Amino acid sequence: MQESDEELIAAVAAGDREAFAALYRRRRPDVYRFALHMTGAPAAADDVAQDVFMTVIQEAARYTPGRSGVIAWLLGIARNHARRRLSARRYEPMPPPGAEPAVMADPADGIARGRQVEALRQALGSLPLAYREAVVLCDLQELTYQDAAVAAGCAIGTVRSRLHRGRQILAATMRGERRAFAPWPAAEWL
Repeated sequence: MQESDEELIAAVAAGDREAFAALYRRRRPDVYRFALHMTGAPAAADDVAQDVFMTVIQEAARYTPGRSGVIAWLLGIARNHARRRLSARRYEPMPPPGAEPAVMADPADGIARGRQVEALRQALGSLPLAYREAVVLCDLQELTYQDAAVAAGCAIGTVRSRLHRGRQILAATMRGERRAFAPWPAAEWL
């Protein structure tokens, strides 16, 4: 029988290396995917994932069962590391087209699908960080509003409003509308 994430975290907090390895194998892809969507760069996503699991080694005892799921807790840690990385490279451009950080589209889907995926990736990368987090956590990572709120460190209502606004902006961007919405307050960009 496979141990639950909560059991693995408890064992990691007790110093069990095998439990850490099992948790790492199971949850690294989720953490990496989140970090990739947030940073837009595979190398940065690798670094964030590494930092998250280094934090888990040191802070596993801080996990509170029942407050959130382990994945939400891990993504909350990833969020903090991704934000630090993004603020450190604030003026660094996103990777150029062709340096696709997301899963490559199936060649059978055709060139149009590839362009659409690239446009969506760029639109996601252009969202203010708070909205990007909500979209990635809820739509791409498929977390519940409660778990997304824990990961983002805010109220459920805030997650819902950011998700709604983020979806609106993404849809307008994908339709080619420029400045379809009023400029965002500076605080929402952070």
